[in-house]
Amino acid sequence: MQTTVNMLQAKSSLSRLVESIEQGKEREIIIARNGRPVAKLVPINVTSANNRIGIAKGLFEVPDDIDTYNDEVAKLFVGEAQS
Repeated sequence: MQTTVNMLQAKSSLSRLVESIEQGKEREIIIARNGRPVAKLVPINVTSANNRIGIAKGLFEVPDDIDTYNDEVAKLFVGEAQS
């Protein structure tokens, strides 16, 4: 859901608007000046590295031969032709 508020309304109710974003009640809030959108209030997606590392652990299996073609793939990245 997207809400649009005018500048005066945003200034007088900023705490409430931020709370709506924090609680997930609003996905984004557009702030308008003279009816023209000028800014967007959106949540910051903060994920610490500690929480992100290993998030998919146990969700898939890595095949034993995963490294079989590393040299060929590396050559493709640097632009060398395959032999």
